[in-house]
Amino acid sequence: MAFQIPATSFGERVARRLHNDPIIWLTMVDGKGTPQPNPVWFLWDEATSTILIYSKDGAKRHEHLQKNSRVSLNFDGNGQGGDIIVLSGEVRLSPEDPPADQYPAFVAKYQSFIDGGFGTAQNFARLYPVALRVQPTGLRGH
Repeated sequence: MAFQIPATSFGERVARRLHNDPIIWLTMVDGKGTPQPNPVWFLWDEATSTILIYSKDGAKRHEHLQKNSRVSLNFDGNGQGGDIIVLSGEVRLSPEDPPADQYPAFVAKYQSFIDGGFGTAQNFARLYPVALRVQPTGLRGH
């Protein structure tokens, strides 16, 4: 069964942040069992209820997912202990996804970031060629 965002005010906030926020924290566990949180760019794929992330080739997270594919994703809170959203799920390599520069929705979401830090979407895609897909399995927060 596909992950579903609840039809509640909390669910509306989750959906809004999945569509609009530029950064989500991806936490994986390394070989020693230590959580490894990293801020990442992401794209919520409503059609598949998955989250697309592009990663550097050779990143440690690729080793981590081979040993433990369970992850958590969370948004920054409001600085006062509120607006907490945590998703849990499974991550996998997604070689069927096109490079980032050929994914129009990803480029549109991050165009100003790409322009400021990478010059072109092609440069970003060269540096972050590995597509990952997270299938959410749980949601909590307040």
